[in-house]
Formats: sequence, C-alpha cells, structure tokens
Amino acid sequence: MRNLLFTILLYIATFSATFAQNKFRVQTTAILKVQVLKEAEWAMQQKPITVTAESSPRSAGGKHDFFSEGDYWWPNPANPDGPYVNRDGETNPNNFVAHRYAMIRFSEIVGALASAYQITGDEKYVKQALIHLKAWFVNQETFMNPNLAYAQAIKGLYTGRGIGIIDTIHLMEVAQGIIVMEQAKSFDKASLKSIKKWFADYILWLNTSKNGIAEKNAKNNHGTTWSMQVASFAKLVNDQPMLSSLRSRYKNVLLPNQMAVDGAFPLELARTKAYGYSIFNLDAMVMLCQILSTPKDNLWTYQTPDGRSIKRGLDYLYTYVANKSKWPLKPDIMFWENWPVAQPFLLFGANYFGEHTWFNTWKSLDLKPTNEEVVRNLPIRHPIIWL
Repeated sequence: MRNLLFTILLYIATFSATFAQNKFRVQTTAILKVQVLKEAEWAMQQKPITVTAESSPRSAGGKHDFFSEGDYWWPNPANPDGPYVNRDGETNPNNFVAHRYAMIRFSEIVGALASAYQITGDEKYVKQALIHLKAWFVNQETFMNPNLAYAQAIKGLYTGRGIGIIDTIHLMEVAQGIIVMEQAKSFDKASLKSIKKWFADYILWLNTSKNGIAEKNAKNNHGTTWSMQVASFAKLVNDQPMLSSLRSRYKNVLLPNQMAVDGAFPLELARTKAYGYSIFNLDAMVMLCQILSTPKDNLWTYQTPDGRSIKRGLDYLYTYVANKSKWPLKPDIMFWENWPVAQPFLLFGANYFGEHTWFNTWKSLDLKPTNEEVVRNLPIRHPIIWL
C-alpha cells in the first residue's frame, strides 16, 4: 500500500512538472516570437564575416586562426613597450576583439534563424543559416581552424592561453541551431557531415591540447564553461562517451568543488565582479543540467551527500537577482548596473522545477540586452531552440 501511494504521488509530481514545463515552453515562444522574427529578418540580410575578415599583427597564428587578447591586461606605464600587466575586472578597450565580435555575430545569426525556423517551419531560414555555417566551417577561403590556440593572448607573455577557450561559448547556439535545422530538406548531407567533423575535431583539441586540458581543469567558471561547451558540441555529434564523462564531471568535480553548501560559488565571490561571475557560473551549471540530463541520469535532481545541488544554487542566487539591493558584497568593479538580464538559469530552472516566480522574474528582465560585456557573458540568447 505504501509503495502504491509513493508511485501515485511520484506520477502526480511528474505530471505536474511536465505540465508546467509545457506551459513555460508555450509562454516563452509567445513572449519571444515577435523579437525572434525581427532578429531573423535582420539575419536574412547578413553576409558571413569569419576570422579571415580581420587580423592582428600581434597574433602568432595564421589567417584561419581565431585570435583574441586577455581582457584585463594593459600596457605597463613603467614600461610601455614591455609585457602587459593585469588589472582584474577592468577591460582594456584597445585589445583585439574583432574575432570575438564576429563569432558573437555568427551566434546571433544562426540562433535567430534556427529560432524562426522552429516557430515557422520556413526553410528559407535554413538556407540562409547554411551560407554562414559553410563560411565558418567548410569554405576553404574563410573557414576557422578547429582550435583556440591563440585566444586571450597577452602581449609579451603568452601567444594564447587556456582561459581563452571561454570565447567559443558563442558556438553553443550555433551547434544547437544545427540540431534544430539538420533534418530540414534544405540542409544538404555533405555540408552537415563537414560541419559535424569540424565540431568533432574541436572536441578532440579541447580534450588533448595543453590549453584545452588547462581550461578543463580550471577550478572556477572557466572549468564550468569548458564542460558546458563540450556538452553542447558532443550533443551535436552524438558523442555518447563524452556526454557520459561530462555527467560524471558535473557530479564529481564541478558541483562539489565549486558550490558551497549554501549554494554560493566561493571562487566567484572572491573576484572583483563577484555578482556578474556568480550569475555567469550558475547559468553555465544550469545549461549543463539542461543539455546533459537523461531520464536515467538527471542532473537537475542530483545532489551531493552534503546537499549541494543545482536547486540549492538557484535558491541562493535568485534572492539577489530578484532584489539586487540584498547582495551582501561590494558592487562589482565594472558593469554592476548592467546585471541581471533575462538570465538562462531563471528560465531553464523555472522550466524544470515549475517555479512561476522564477519565470515571471525572467520575463520581467531585459530579454534583448545590448551591452557588450553582458552579451559576451550570455551564451544562451535564443532559448526557444533549447526548450
């Protein structure tokens, strides 16, 4: 009798959660439809811009190599021509960021087109997306090499660093957009095969290169976002062993080593932009749950023996997103006024747990932020393709 009662209660809870999730999907689409179609109209007019469009004399790579420079590194006043020096949290506006902007633009275009295709079923959006996908991953003149060996370089110190791998978080919505569109008649199989090979090659580089391994083992948000990216790319290419290893990494490395028992992220709280970094890291952990969870291995419900879980992280940070004035630490050194926006953790957390207050907070915030720093740290800007 007790087992029967438990089964009934579990069924009711599951049905309720499923109903809430379906309701949020419909509401999310209704809220974003006009915005998505407007973005897609813009994307239909855009021509590809890849890493080959601009270059920097400070890059140690070639024409097809992505290059960027560390954000918080500045010329040394005592030695202007020497190695740059660090100013944590303060972005140097003179560093080379053209490739990063091009990748963000690419993500915006594919994300908008995939979202519009999902809403309308019109294959004109797939055909336009393919032009950009081929430019980045297939065409010999304009493709990008599948590595980030020269990302976040520092003049006079490093030609590239592991932490630069965070720049390709903006390929996540490209990968997810491909998943949404790949069954369309307009998506030719030869191009799809070449594009998936590019992502498979990049996954291999991320797991075997010196910089890739360093980023994988980073103890803060960099380690989280490495896993988040690889999860997205591995889903695209159906790399089941990699997906399984990432579920294990979330449960045994990321969650217990980064989250405190109260749900906070101590390593992010120690930064000069503690608020923004805490939001960013929670977004990444939530997306790991969204991408990796299966009926048999549900990261949404997983908790460590001492109770650390994604739900606890959501409960902790939601308080300060709903009311930023309650934040117990100093304001961030930069961009304090720009956070929060419509954070992915609010939507996807609400979607799974059926939390209407989280969903209402999400839809009340800026759904289309334009601040460059916010956009750079917001890899999920087209949630319809993820729901």
